Amino acid sequence: MKKILLIAGIALLSLTVNAQEKSKGLQGAWFATSQIGYQQTKSGNHKSTNLSVLPIVGTFISPSVAVGAGIGYINIKSENGTTTAANTGLVVVEPLVRKYWNVSGSLYFFGQLAAPIINGKVKDTDIKVSQYGLAASGGFDYFVTKNFSVEFSYNLANLSFTKLKNFGGAGVDVETTDFSLAHVASVDSEYNSALGGGMNNAVTPLSFGFKFVF
Repeated sequence: MKKILLIAGIALLSLTVNAQEKSKGLQGAWFATSQIGYQQTKSGNHKSTNLSVLPIVGTFISPSVAVGAGIGYINIKSENGTTTAANTGLVVVEPLVRKYWNVSGSLYFFGQLAAPIINGKVKDTDIKVSQYGLAASGGFDYFVTKNFSVEFSYNLANLSFTKLKNFGGAGVDVETTDFSLAHVASVDSEYNSALGGGMNNAVTPLSFGFKFVF
C-alpha cells in the first residue's frame, strides 16, 4: 500500500511540475531576431528607397509578454534618374514591448509598441537628422521549431518628432511632427526634400525576420 501511495505521489508531483512548466510557456526565455524592412516609392524618374536592418535581443517576462531592445541601421536614398539627390545614413536604438496571442498551433499574433530613437546625417551635406517617437505594429510569428520562428509585422500607427539641423545651410533648423495610420500621412516638404521624398517617417511599414529562442 505504501508503495502504491508513493508511486501515486510521484506521478502527481510529475503532473504538477509539467503543468506548471506548460503554464510558464516561454517565460524566462531569451530571444534574438533581426527585423529587415524595405520601402520604395517611384514617380517618373524619381525613386526613393528606405532600407532598415534592426537586430533585436529580448526576454519573455511572462508566458505571453516580451521586452527587448534593438540597435540597427537605416538608409534612406533618393535618386532622380542617374543623380543621387539624397543619401541618408541613420542609426536607430529601439526599446520595445510585445504581447503574444496564440492563433492556432505554432502560429501566434503579436502586438508591439516601440520607441525608436534615430540619429544620423545626410551624406555629402551638413544636414543632421534626429527623430524620436512611438510606433505601434502588429504581426504574425510562426514557430518552425520550439527554438526557431519566422515573423512578419506591419506598422499600424506612428507618432514621430523630427529635427533637421543645418537644413538649407546657415545653421537653420527645421522641426516636424508626424502622426500616421498604416503609414499614410502628409508631411512638410522640407522633410521630404531632405530625406528623399515620399517618406513620412524613417520607420519602414513592413518588416520580416527570423527569431531564435534560447
